Amino acid sequence: DSTCNFEERVLANVTTRIMTCYLPIDRYNILVEFAVKHMDFQRAELESVLDLYGIKLHSPDCQILPLPSPTTERTRPFLMLSFPCELKGPRFHLEEEEATNSNEQESIASILSRCILVRSVIELWGIGTTIEDCVDCSKQWKESCLGKEIFGKHSDSSKSWKLTIHTLGSTFTRQEQNDMRLNFKFFDFKGPVKMKEPTSEYIMIREVELSSLGSAVYPRQDCSKKTIPENEARPPLAVYFGRILGQGRATKGRGDVERYSLKKRNYLGPTSMDAELSFIMSNLGQVEKGKYVMDPFVGTGSILLSCAIRGAYCIGTDIDIRVLRGRNEHENIRSNFAQFGLPRPELVRSDNAMYNRHYRRSAVPLYDSIVTDPPYGIRAGARRSGSRSENPKPVVEEWRHNHIAQTKPYAVEDVMADLLDMAARTLVMGGRLVYVIPSFSAEFSVENDLPQHTCLEFIHSCYQPFSPELGRRIVTMKKMKAYEETRQNEYLAVVWKNGAESAEKCANIRDKLLEAAKKKPRYEEKLAIRKEKRKKTKDAKKRAKLEHNSDSNIDKNQ
Repeated sequence: DSTCNFEERVLANVTTRIMTCYLPIDRYNILVEFAVKHMDFQRAELESVLDLYGIKLHSPDCQILPLPSPTTERTRPFLMLSFPCELKGPRFHLEEEEATNSNEQESIASILSRCILVRSVIELWGIGTTIEDCVDCSKQWKESCLGKEIFGKHSDSSKSWKLTIHTLGSTFTRQEQNDMRLNFKFFDFKGPVKMKEPTSEYIMIREVELSSLGSAVYPRQDCSKKTIPENEARPPLAVYFGRILGQGRATKGRGDVERYSLKKRNYLGPTSMDAELSFIMSNLGQVEKGKYVMDPFVGTGSILLSCAIRGAYCIGTDIDIRVLRGRNEHENIRSNFAQFGLPRPELVRSDNAMYNRHYRRSAVPLYDSIVTDPPYGIRAGARRSGSRSENPKPVVEEWRHNHIAQTKPYAVEDVMADLLDMAARTLVMGGRLVYVIPSFSAEFSVENDLPQHTCLEFIHSCYQPFSPELGRRIVTMKKMKAYEETRQNEYLAVVWKNGAESAEKCANIRDKLLEAAKKKPRYEEKLAIRKEKRKKTKDAKKRAKLEHNSDSNIDKNQ
């Protein structure tokens, strides 16, 4: 197959040399470069962010252009978007210069920079399957009316510039990169070259096939840095040229992800959602300044913190009062918010299974977004208020203040049904629910096995694999119909399309993982090794604690 694709691309390179430019030069075109990570989330996050600003993907106002060399079967970390030159909205401008002069509007580049998985946004000037094709296309663009207008703004002698060569996992010498630069000397930029913080940064990207880890599938050189002839002969998938918009290419850390990493927080738990996925979920939920956001399974508040960073008013609830209180005054949810200078969230101890008993029923829905990671029984099992005993003892009056209520197991299928019903009841019209649900990739059907609700419309399902058997889905839904109290039982009856069969695929995940593990070779041997390691670690902690207490007693006596 790879040989066939290689021959097809060589033929395509020959035929496309006589074609005109790939770009519609009468439209404003940009190239979006994604980080090679969470590939299934990229399009959903970008579409949600654009929709937040009134830009509809796949519409005449925002077309997706096909990438060159479409024969590859791998997901590529690029997306080309094309806009009408005259496009303007109440909240955005196409070009940075226009948006800079407006306090209420943003440029397309600044809008897309909100996407955690977007690495760079490039104003596209040329494209091709070879450098020669890209040069020809760039020349055509430069001579177009739009090209003359844009190029004229950035070619005067007062503006510094630099030209970056990005070869995507392939190593080229400095001389080879300079030779690539010389192909674009016809632009004849008048300003001084400045390698650090230039006024404009131009870039040529040579795209090759990448693995899921971001490395070249057919590397140009081997481990000893010797050129591999057959790989050297392979043509690139595409060559792009343009001007980098916004703050430049994000190479390490990617802004908010690094700054708000879990490693830097005072208070964490075993189920704390990592910063990257938390920000992606907030984008899927279209969280922004001034909106009300709810997390009914708030835990240590990791998702809610990312929503607060977006400027939302945050409300979180959890059934476990100990998690809400934290370990001490310096290690709790509010201390995490204070650590980053964020307003404290509203925290309430409540049970989502009994939402109507905790909150006053209001005719006016409150929340713009509900973003949450429900417990589904892998690291932490779901609990609801109640006792396993048929005749529980009443709580003595003087103990009520510090009393921790009894709880009992909460079936995952009921967790999801109650969550969707609560969202349908409390979201504003058009508000979004974003939640996490586990699934076994081989047997799970998005259409038939995800929970549903009459008032909510399915928008996205993004899959994150953990192993060949197990993964989790980040699901986005949108409220499209008003909730009717008298139809609650009817709503709950159709949550699972195939009844118990669908619900079972999201339940008992821990048991299913154990069953799958037992089928693997040498399971018992590996289990014994893990048990022995855990025992040694536990004993070492006990010894360290005893030694610490002994030293403390000696210090006190002295």
